[in-house]
Amino acid sequence: MKLPKSFYNPVSLVGAIIAGIALLLILLSVIFSFVFNAGSSYLGLFTFILLPAILIMGLLFIPVGMLRATKKAKRENKPLSSEWLVIDFKDPRYRNAASVFGIGTIVFMLLTAVGSYEAYHYTESVEFCGLVCHQVMKPEYVTYMNSSHARVACVECHVGQGANWYVKSKLSGLYQVYAVMANNYPRPIPTPIKSLRPAKETCEECHWPEKFYTPRLQLEKHFLTDSLNTQWNIQLLMKTNSHHRSNNLAEGIHWHINPDVKIEYIAEDESREILPWVRSINLATGDTIVYEDSIFPLDSAVLANAQPREMDCMDCHNRPSHNYLLPQQFVDKGIASGDIPNIPEIKRLAMELLKDQYPSKDTATLNIKSVITDYYQTHHPDIDQVTVNAAIAGITDGYLRNIFPDMKASWDVYPDHIGHIEYNGCFRCHNDTHISIGGMTISKDCDACHSILMQGQKGQEQFSPANNSLPFKHPVDIEEIWKESLCTDCHRYLYL
Repeated sequence: MKLPKSFYNPVSLVGAIIAGIALLLILLSVIFSFVFNAGSSYLGLFTFILLPAILIMGLLFIPVGMLRATKKAKRENKPLSSEWLVIDFKDPRYRNAASVFGIGTIVFMLLTAVGSYEAYHYTESVEFCGLVCHQVMKPEYVTYMNSSHARVACVECHVGQGANWYVKSKLSGLYQVYAVMANNYPRPIPTPIKSLRPAKETCEECHWPEKFYTPRLQLEKHFLTDSLNTQWNIQLLMKTNSHHRSNNLAEGIHWHINPDVKIEYIAEDESREILPWVRSINLATGDTIVYEDSIFPLDSAVLANAQPREMDCMDCHNRPSHNYLLPQQFVDKGIASGDIPNIPEIKRLAMELLKDQYPSKDTATLNIKSVITDYYQTHHPDIDQVTVNAAIAGITDGYLRNIFPDMKASWDVYPDHIGHIEYNGCFRCHNDTHISIGGMTISKDCDACHSILMQGQKGQEQFSPANNSLPFKHPVDIEEIWKESLCTDCHRYLYL
């Protein structure tokens, strides 16, 4: 098949070869993924983004080369048509060219439509978000895969519906791609507190305030750091809502998102870890109460210029899909599940190993293995090595799922506002120091959010009578100190 002479030049020929090879590779990768039902984050990246870009580049080389060849022939007065656009269907060369162009255009448009659709879905996939930039996103991806939202795609929360937010996310992604390529991204990756889509447009697509959530039972198993890893059980009735659905959100933890109530606060800084000013507005009656921290009040100049934020789901559920557990949490979980054998002193030994920071995961895993192996060979030679190895594997697995030294990501930089033991969470407001002008206080009373139905050592538990709440008893006898301080003073820093 003969084409116009202007086509036969090095640039156009190279473009045609590049486009042909790219098209062939795209077809082969698509066939491979369908026939073998195989694929990866990088196969999708090449199939729907990189190779199509190379294909388009090759196709652009063809007219560029033809234009250059025509201009060159005209300049050198060679017998090559100096006219760029010639349509003469009497000449078989132009009929061939028109046929090739027409058929090629149709095929290319079809491939472009399919490719664009697949590229859109690929860039919205969990694989693309979590695995393409493997080192950067590994902490977020691993914790997400171990969360209760592991089957909810990343974009459902981080982008949501609508073209506006889609465009915003892709524009933001351009800088992120540059930062990864230039290796100048922050470590750890900061939580995008300000730029997250509002909870009403994400969380409330599945969860909504009008839905009734019954109070739920929560059983927790903890293990002390004594020689026997004494198990301490506690069962709580979490007052997520009113006791009866007729009252809906009139009381309980989710009262904070009652449609008839508006809670606003002013944070000391962008982290929202300290909330010295809180305002409660009853939208039905108009009653308004302002609470200010009596110990660390907000500076009057800051207060005058501050813009209060309306409380929503994300102010408590700030880590709904990326949970970084503390060492005591994932070790307790491992012992309770059996992933970490309950051998003498394993809890204490694990806490001593995990309280230190390691420069890399390899250093951590090697040290965990070395110290635990040496300890049990020296102090408990009766425990077989298989059991010791299982303990090492369980502790190491917990470390690798929650602590990422390469990205400096761990529980210490990503606070979780649910609860009050490891992070101040509820105690940011409920601390008995937020007082209104009328003398009202945001209470720190334990019974405000939960009732203790059972607590104590395994086999020696104390049960509440007729579902009345038990007074809290600290697993370790520290007298009344726990009443005078915050739980985080010990549980976050001392690993009790």
